[in-house]
Amino acid sequence: MIASRVWPAEEYTRVTFETARPVRHQFFTVADPARLVLDLEGVSLDAELKSIVGKVREDDPYIRQVRVAVNRPNVARVVFDLKSPVKAYVFPLAPAGEYRHRLVLDLYPETPRDPLLALVQPRPDPIGEIARAPVMESPPASPAGPVAEAAPPGPLPVVRLEPGKGEPAKPAKVPAPVVDRMVTIVIDAGHGGEDPGARGRRGTREKDVTLAISRRVKERIDREPGMRAVLTRDGDYFIGLAQRVQKARRVNADLFVSVHADAWVRPDARGSSVFALSERGATSAAARWLAKRENESDLIGGVNLDVKDPVLARTLLDLSQTATINDSLKLGKEVLGELGDINHLHKASVEQAGFAVLKSPDIPSILVETAFISNPDEEARLKDGGYQDKLADAIFQGIKRYLAQNPPLSRARLAQNP
Repeated sequence: MIASRVWPAEEYTRVTFETARPVRHQFFTVADPARLVLDLEGVSLDAELKSIVGKVREDDPYIRQVRVAVNRPNVARVVFDLKSPVKAYVFPLAPAGEYRHRLVLDLYPETPRDPLLALVQPRPDPIGEIARAPVMESPPASPAGPVAEAAPPGPLPVVRLEPGKGEPAKPAKVPAPVVDRMVTIVIDAGHGGEDPGARGRRGTREKDVTLAISRRVKERIDREPGMRAVLTRDGDYFIGLAQRVQKARRVNADLFVSVHADAWVRPDARGSSVFALSERGATSAAARWLAKRENESDLIGGVNLDVKDPVLARTLLDLSQTATINDSLKLGKEVLGELGDINHLHKASVEQAGFAVLKSPDIPSILVETAFISNPDEEARLKDGGYQDKLADAIFQGIKRYLAQNPPLSRARLAQNP
């Protein structure tokens, strides 16, 4: 056994076993008391497998405790004592990113958590998770997974968007958007759980940075009258790209903003970028390379390909969304302009590529690369709470500017202020 990991969350708990070769397995559930039994063939009862017992937290929503033993020769048995009956999925994953072969156990509640509850039962989001993230003493071999080993496109330009140059000066204060209903904005913290995203040279993980910034953006939106934010994830766990889109559609989102931290093979690459979906290919080689890397999150994080959703599949395949893309470009332009006041930009325009997480056909969606986590200077800023506040302010102000000029269409009120 190379490693075992437990990722608890209200949405679901994931357990992964990482091995040097694929593992044959069998599992079954037992009632009264609720248990799940997993038999691993060809796995010895070594120290790593035994260590999973201590990796289950008391606040895990689904697992009470774990027991391991030898069931029969050459077969290790792992017993999960559950807090309540669950829906269990067990599936293998081929090597991806920094991982070897993995066997994944996902435990979901029998009644799935409704994302609409986030609108009517908001709870405070603690700020500062990034400060508690572990820091690696030495840099990993590949800061962006296997994609970083591919030949990258040509040098990325670094362009400073001069405030007020070529465009009318922005007013000092953004007026509050005038709307006749609650506006719902989904903030998507990129990566999470098994998928750490890119890593900085000092060990900073993209998934920690994106969650810290996303929580700050949500906090600002929730304070604004007539606006409410929903996070696609509010902890360190993995959410597939399609499920992020599905959540936004489930809450009838008006806007979707995915937060990331860029990485490049050269440490001098720097600056912020904003991306929208493209129907006709990427606007640059760099945008195409980045979209490919981000779209491989499902391979690294681990999506159960046996679970099919035909309605969602049709949604993701429907790319007849010119009007939505135009709105996405407008939203991206406003956010990019705000980011240009606090950081360098790669380009003074919104780029486009085929990002899977932006493919909702009726929700204006953008992906924000806040800064280069692979640049030591920008990595240090991304870990700083004050700079995270500036980034959150810029994203929020850009959203407000867009809504002030493009008020959402009237429809039945989705949620009330608490």
